[in-house]
Amino acid sequence: MAENRVAVVAIIVENMNSAAAVNAILHEFGEYIIGRMGLPYRERKISIINIVLDAPTDKINAIAGKLGRLEGVTAKAVCSAV
Repeated sequence: MAENRVAVVAIIVENMNSAAAVNAILHEFGEYIIGRMGLPYRERKISIINIVLDAPTDKINAIAGKLGRLEGVTAKAVCSAV
């Protein structure tokens, strides 16, 4: 079994039509999410979401990858060394 790591995934949603898909993916990985902060930047018509995970590396990569494949969504993960 892979060891869990703490990670932050930064998500920028530029296409609001993808918002439901973003939320569905976050729900799918909900057991690993320990915190979430969302900021609607109305002037730019984007949303910025940060999620904190405690998960195996493959799950962290899977969530960032699934999110990043959505139209108008960018997602990047930063993992702790512990």
